[in-house]
Amino acid sequence: MASKRQIDVGGVKIGGGAPVAVQSMTKTETADYDATMRQIRAIADEGGDIVRCAVPRDKDVEALRRIVRESPIPVIADIHFNHTLALKAIDAGAHCIRINPGNIGGHEKTREVVDKARAASVPIRVGVNSGSLPKHLHELERSDPVEALVTAAVEYVDLMESLDFGDFKVSIKSTNVPNTIAANRLLSQRIEYPLHLGITEAGTKWSGSLKSAVGLGTLLADGIGDTIRISLSTFHAEEEVKVAWEVLKALKLRERGPVLIACPTCGRLQFDMDTVVAEIEERLRRYSEPIEVAVLGCAVNGIGEASHADFGITGAKNEGLIFAHGEPLRKVPQDRLVDELFAEIDKSLSMGRVIVDESKAAEGAEWLSKIEEENAGELTPERIAAMEAAAAAEEAGADGTALPMAGNGGTTRRVVLDEDQSPTAGRRFTRA
Repeated sequence: MASKRQIDVGGVKIGGGAPVAVQSMTKTETADYDATMRQIRAIADEGGDIVRCAVPRDKDVEALRRIVRESPIPVIADIHFNHTLALKAIDAGAHCIRINPGNIGGHEKTREVVDKARAASVPIRVGVNSGSLPKHLHELERSDPVEALVTAAVEYVDLMESLDFGDFKVSIKSTNVPNTIAANRLLSQRIEYPLHLGITEAGTKWSGSLKSAVGLGTLLADGIGDTIRISLSTFHAEEEVKVAWEVLKALKLRERGPVLIACPTCGRLQFDMDTVVAEIEERLRRYSEPIEVAVLGCAVNGIGEASHADFGITGAKNEGLIFAHGEPLRKVPQDRLVDELFAEIDKSLSMGRVIVDESKAAEGAEWLSKIEEENAGELTPERIAAMEAAAAAEEAGADGTALPMAGNGGTTRRVVLDEDQSPTAGRRFTRA
């Protein structure tokens, strides 16, 4: 269930129905002001709402003071072991403090941090990790790691409440995806405070992104989670932000920039789609509008698969079709597909609507009909679905029952293939 309570981290609302906030963490030594600020700006440019910086030394605190003043987004100070650094980070202006119940040093030290945070109106993140649970929970962790995670979090929530402090959020993380899912589901039923989601030490950009998407996506689809961080083994923190946004966009929780839809290709492919998709994805980075752009690998399926897209292309051997909102705009030579697609996108965005040349649209529709007729013998999944829908309609019309509404189906997550992973052998085109 969604968190009822809400906190404010430097102007970013978390919990209580606010949009899911995107976080990342700098990979630099915080004391290196220039490197840290470059990374923070990269995180902000990619849509990061909040950034976390490690503060393990006094010299990091000194840099933090300036970083907080100049950062374009709120800064969380990440504290482990040394609670005095949390006190100093609050004095330095940190917008939030992250402490770990398993290594902050006990309740009295927590009380000091809470008192300081309360006086400065600074929220706290209680961060519980499976790898650093309090010692009294180690035996429970061996028998029931999920309950151990939740117990650690609930005990600390009880402590915060006993200190009359409610300005905090909670995270319980594990490298184990099923345990993280189960623990957060259980915790969401036991507390009302905002939840920060993440799969800790998830892995490389490839494996870590997949694990995080599965774990966080499952919880977010359940309505659990108020802020997220994708933890990847990369020096480029902005990559974590990109993945986080793809997860949120896939679940329709937030919008930011274009969405690219691309078919996975098959033996019907008649043009160099790998290169086309890669080029379209790169050019879309310049757009801030939340438009959907579809790339279909053949014209056999028509444009029905992506009729919900704002713009799209579908290709055949020598020509292709540009379409918008499921309707043909015009056919163009294959080598001009991408340029003409973006010409249509730019024109429509500048005018505030799609501009349709009726004669060119009719020519495109005729071309598409011809391609479909040439391939009428192929029973594609789309054609089978259409036949089943027609049969259902005929049957419903015969007995008078109501017809179910047809859905658009799901979108296909794009996959950009490297050249060495995309051999041309056996395909019906020659790469230029």
